[in-house]
Amino acid sequence: MANEAVATAFVGVGSNLDGPERRVRLALDALDGLPRTRVVRHSRLYRTAPWGRSEQPDFVNAVAEVSTALAPRALLDALLALELAQGRLRDGTRWGPRTLDLDLVAYDAVRLVEPGLTVPHPRIAERAFVLLPLAEIAPDFDIPGVGRVRDLAAAVGEQGCRALD
Repeated sequence: MANEAVATAFVGVGSNLDGPERRVRLALDALDGLPRTRVVRHSRLYRTAPWGRSEQPDFVNAVAEVSTALAPRALLDALLALELAQGRLRDGTRWGPRTLDLDLVAYDAVRLVEPGLTVPHPRIAERAFVLLPLAEIAPDFDIPGVGRVRDLAAAVGEQGCRALD
């Protein structure tokens, strides 16, 4: 990455199946192994009640800040490959249980809408399980078109999301 343009991106990490704490920790390590990408820091782990569909186990969530020379689409493709490697099956079910969920929640000051990729994540301002861990590592980050992380986190409240550490 020495002579490449480097961006700062934030990746939401979540799991609620097959040892979710272990899966989230493995995913954080795996992010650091992506090509042209390194983890700068990550939040603590958070336990969160399911969002959207309540008849499933609680989630474990975190957010990682990564420095990457990958473009947004290439980074998303790499995230989807990591999900697949941990047994994630994308069958079209929304908000269901999953072994691993990786979301590209923000990428520098980029605002992007294309098939299968919207940056920043379209529901970021509604989700404590993203905003609380993100506020822990980047409270002053201004999410393009959405607002400053600390303000968004204060507005959304805890929503049953609590740190594990």
